[in-house]
Amino acid sequence: MAAIKERAARYEAQLREAGLRMTRQRVAIIEVLAETDDHPDANEIFHRAFLKDKSISLSTVYRTMRVLEQTGTIHRHAFEDGRSRFERAGQQHHDHLIDLETGKVIEFHSEKIEQLQAEIARELGYDIVRHRLELYGVRRKGRKGRT
Repeated sequence: MAAIKERAARYEAQLREAGLRMTRQRVAIIEVLAETDDHPDANEIFHRAFLKDKSISLSTVYRTMRVLEQTGTIHRHAFEDGRSRFERAGQQHHDHLIDLETGKVIEFHSEKIEQLQAEIARELGYDIVRHRLELYGVRRKGRKGRT
């Protein structure tokens, strides 16, 4: 609960610093973002915030997300499905596996992959500054994965 309040306070501070007023609608958006651990798109954020405040508009969600992205508070991912999805900034580095059947985004970290990328870059004469890895897949039949 303390982590959620801390995240909400950080989002609010960033919005205020960017010159946005803290309306009821923005408070609802902030609450949704602070509570979520998945990768919602703007429509999902809108629907979750609408449950908190029926007067919210999709344009307020877009405007708020744009400001939070510009301040580096959240990251926007444009996965292959064409929807921009959002996640908190400042998390430990991780990569993504996207389930093509459900759209679910699964975060993972692999030290083997990190080492291989560094090795490849070094062999080609480069230092990695940043990277992102997205894997797209379907669940194997008869196999349960993490949820």
